[in-house]
Amino acid sequence: MSKEQSGVIKAWEATLRKTQAAKKRANSIFGTVSVAHADDENEEDHDHNNGGVALESYQAEKVLPNGDYYTGQWYDNFPCGQGRYLWTDGCTYVGEWNKGKTMGRGKFSWPSGATYEGEFKSGYMDGNGIYTGPSCDTYKGQWIMNLKHGHGVKSFANGDLYDGEWRRGLQEGHGKYQWTNGNHYIGDWKNGKICGKGTFVWSNGNRYDGNWEDGVPKGNGTFKWPDGSFYVGNWSKDPEEQNGTYYPSGSSTEQNLEWNPEDVYKIHLSESQICPGEKVSILPSQKRLAVWNSSKGGGEKPRRMSVDGRVSVGVERPFDRMNLWEAEDVDGSDKNPMVGKPLEADLLEKPLATILREILWHSVGRPAPVASLDLKASAFDPKEKVWTRFPPEGTKHTPPHQSSEFKWKDYCPLVFRTLRKLFKVDPADYMLSICGNDALRELSSPGKSGSFFYLTNDDRYMIKTMKKAEVKVLIRMLAAYYNHFRAFENTLVTKFFGLHCVKLTGPTQKKVRFIIMGNLFCSEYTIHRRFDLKGSSLGRITDKPESEIESTTILKDLDLNFIFRLQKSWFQEFCRQVDRDCEFLEQERIMDYSLLVGLHFREVSHSGDLIPSASRINSGGETESDGGPRLSRADMDHLLLDPARWARIRLGVNMPARVQRTMRRNDCEIQLVGEPTGEYYDVIMFFGIIDILQDYDISKKLEHAYKSIQYDPSSISAVDPKQYSRRFRDFVFKIFTEET
Repeated sequence: MSKEQSGVIKAWEATLRKTQAAKKRANSIFGTVSVAHADDENEEDHDHNNGGVALESYQAEKVLPNGDYYTGQWYDNFPCGQGRYLWTDGCTYVGEWNKGKTMGRGKFSWPSGATYEGEFKSGYMDGNGIYTGPSCDTYKGQWIMNLKHGHGVKSFANGDLYDGEWRRGLQEGHGKYQWTNGNHYIGDWKNGKICGKGTFVWSNGNRYDGNWEDGVPKGNGTFKWPDGSFYVGNWSKDPEEQNGTYYPSGSSTEQNLEWNPEDVYKIHLSESQICPGEKVSILPSQKRLAVWNSSKGGGEKPRRMSVDGRVSVGVERPFDRMNLWEAEDVDGSDKNPMVGKPLEADLLEKPLATILREILWHSVGRPAPVASLDLKASAFDPKEKVWTRFPPEGTKHTPPHQSSEFKWKDYCPLVFRTLRKLFKVDPADYMLSICGNDALRELSSPGKSGSFFYLTNDDRYMIKTMKKAEVKVLIRMLAAYYNHFRAFENTLVTKFFGLHCVKLTGPTQKKVRFIIMGNLFCSEYTIHRRFDLKGSSLGRITDKPESEIESTTILKDLDLNFIFRLQKSWFQEFCRQVDRDCEFLEQERIMDYSLLVGLHFREVSHSGDLIPSASRINSGGETESDGGPRLSRADMDHLLLDPARWARIRLGVNMPARVQRTMRRNDCEIQLVGEPTGEYYDVIMFFGIIDILQDYDISKKLEHAYKSIQYDPSSISAVDPKQYSRRFRDFVFKIFTEET
């Protein structure tokens, strides 16, 4: 071996050692320890501090130092079980508790006489419940994080009634509003106002059917009288835009000359305004509990904690007990790591959800001017970031919390806010997805990259922890990324919705950076097969027999046993878009990306076996199975011409297609694409390009040099971006083909 080769190998081995050491230090903000482990560890600590005697819940009656009163089940230093808590301001909660949090069914009463009776989660009104206001207005229905959300019935204090859908505390969706004067409206709502299509019926029998906007008729609509006559046309508050035709009833030619369409706005609707309802003065999640720090005794001062677990002013939180932060120095390097201690049990339940809920409501939810899609160059400046300080006691603009003091950073906030607008993401829905109770679940343990992945409860978004190098790559290419999405609506590149960093302000100033991105497989369809495809062969195999493959198994290039067949127009658009996306990534010096493919098979047996479409086609060209009739290929093509069907289909999402099974030759070890077998399956396809933040840096160059000595250079993943792009496209265009 030459000296040059020996030097390359030594350099590569040194890089590997650093990488492996970095992985060992990957303690994440997002809780790497399970709840069960945390409880076990806390119990061991408590046993030790209490002479080896395990603590049990017991019935207690406590008059707390600040004057609050509690009676009920008590465990360690928290209400736990059934209990009643009375605050000195007159608020009362009676119901279920879990480690000091209102959790389960209960009743909260305000001094004003208002009450809420129903389900709670982590201190929030969440689930099904009934709120009765001080003026006897009532709401019975679904809640999320103190907001009416879902189906509910609202009886207003003035006698009006609304029965329908709610979102974020306002009427939205389909609903009926009944006024006390006998008028009623049935139809669409948005942001608490009549908007969309609907019917308004007056008590005298007159009615309007048509389009609405901002609470008044707007667009096409028909006004009808009880005698059968009607007026149809275009409606608007602007008389110049108002036009239509009056049609008398029956054979009569007499017209209602005294009637004016403007009267609908000025007179008929003026007596039927939407009642705004009453606002809650203070929310249950904002109330504080007075509880003790520990069970050690010794006269420790009580601390104040909200019923959703937030600690109030003046509480000292030992930094070394927290495992919320990635070990990094103040300058962001990986030197001198500190391994965090286990979290407290109440933090471990939902560490990421708790932090994100409090912070994102602040950063994403704060009012902002509507951004133009034409952004200035300064918006993409790496220095364009917003630091916000979050002390434990809270500030005028930030909520209190139960962590040590930290800072929150939004990278290029205007750019990501505009991207969310470009992606047609509603800010309130975005916050509810990410910040709702029990919103986040760990998707997998750290993989090759050492990152942690979390999925929102509605499956729309993924959260991934990031290395500093990845953040730098994204910021560097952000302007090109933004322009690429503006230019190509059907791009297959991963969608990014926000880039953030959290930094403790203590002595070590630990940091964690994370990205929020779209989940490609968010669908009502079950994904039966998942493939991560790069076009390389070295190490690109899962090596599992068909019988052991599960729906969550990530298969790789050498596991691929299908060719994907797209309808002609989609295939042509697919080829054009792959070329555009690869050119973009090549220009940005990106490599090591993958095409992620998900397949939903339309026919699967009860045992989970895939059923070929050919086995179900009868002589009439229709498909059959034990489960009833199925769509033929002709029917599938017809569906593609249905506008309603098209609305749910776009390139890479919900795409009807066929796949053909392939088989590799036994005498060819690195055959990437197998031979077609003639066996076809009807599928719904999902695909997109992921992992786009790896540039061709020195470590990848060393990896390429080192592996090229031992293996065929064309088979390894780490190659120059231009070569990677060419190889990726060649492979993709072999496994995708046009349906004939």
